[in-house]
Amino acid sequence: MSKLTGAEIVVECLKEQGVDTVFGYPGGAILNIYDALYQHQNEITHILTSHEQGASHAADGYARATGKVGVCLATSGPGATNLVTGIATACMDSIPVVAITCNVTNNLLGKDSFQEIDITGVTMPITKYNFIVKDVKRLATVIRRAFTIAQSGRPGPVLVDITKDVTAALCEYERQVPEAIVPQSDTIREEDMDRAVEMIRKARKPFIFAGGGAVLANASEELRAFANKIQAPVADSLMGKGAFDGAHELYTGMVGMHGTKTSNFGITEADLLIVVGARFSDRVTGNASKFARNAKILQLDIDPAEINKNIKVDASIIGDVKIILRKLNARLDPANHDEWIAHIERMKDMYPLRYDKNTLTGPFIVQTINEVTQGDAIIVTEVGQHQMWAAQYYQFRRPRTLLTSGGLGTMGYGLGAASEQRWAAGTRRLST
Repeated sequence: MSKLTGAEIVVECLKEQGVDTVFGYPGGAILNIYDALYQHQNEITHILTSHEQGASHAADGYARATGKVGVCLATSGPGATNLVTGIATACMDSIPVVAITCNVTNNLLGKDSFQEIDITGVTMPITKYNFIVKDVKRLATVIRRAFTIAQSGRPGPVLVDITKDVTAALCEYERQVPEAIVPQSDTIREEDMDRAVEMIRKARKPFIFAGGGAVLANASEELRAFANKIQAPVADSLMGKGAFDGAHELYTGMVGMHGTKTSNFGITEADLLIVVGARFSDRVTGNASKFARNAKILQLDIDPAEINKNIKVDASIIGDVKIILRKLNARLDPANHDEWIAHIERMKDMYPLRYDKNTLTGPFIVQTINEVTQGDAIIVTEVGQHQMWAAQYYQFRRPRTLLTSGGLGTMGYGLGAASEQRWAAGTRRLST
């Protein structure tokens, strides 16, 4: 066991967690950590951004593309507050990010000192958890907990604020193996499973709606097997893009105000709507009282707070959706809904997405990019009309290939998220 400075302990804890890339912008309070990071530049790559908000978006994009925790660094005061928009973006879309900030020394806290801010107070509503570390003996434990919290259950951002004197203080450090992140299954109740199986077996017009939770749970294989087994069409939300193959014959497109007529009419006509990791955003439901009005609704989600929050459901299963789908697939027999699928196919023919092909348009450009890449690209968007064109006209074949701000709708997200070019070796990257 050796004695290290707090700054060195931060870097060693990042190495413990398998962090290979961090994003940030230096400043006075965090210089000790930057000095320690410099000594390990062959193990951890630092991407210098032009603004701390860009660092938070880059960490978010890294997390979405890789499935790992994104890490960003900022100094005290305005450096820390510049992370706020990126942290809120990650919070709204349930992205695992650890933001590390440094504050003034302990003796200057609470005195309106130069570049002092209560960043834990500022970010409390937009983080899954946050910490301020005033004792170097707590530092390693807090950083390890931050990574565990960011990845466990429903993912989200965690902030760790460290006083500058803690980064300089000496403390014994002993390397630890990171805590294993176990998918949440203890909340999956047998009675809920029985109810779900009964509802699915009785359905004649089942429809699947996949959200971002299916991507975060790495449940694409299970979702595909589930859709094929119960022979149900599949629509997605903006955050659910790539959870189900956009070129699959059962896929109907996005749902909601920017969705396809087939998806929206299909959900209206369905007698059972199975919602996999989606939160019923207002952009999806429109008038909540009329959403899926002919269907019973079965919601699968890791977060019990999402059940009956925006839309009242008839049944639910709480837990990791990958495990839930795997259990359902094991209990269900293949179903035949040929007549329902034929009806959906007729709607696809009747209501295709259309645009003027005699002039250069956004949809034409996005569709051409899709044809050139054959869906083998990471697409990064800003927010607005082009974001919707990307969602509508690009066929996302795999999960983690759309990096976009869904819940918060953050202008400026795309430039930050696209700034790091080492996400997935061998995968083509494009930014719209």
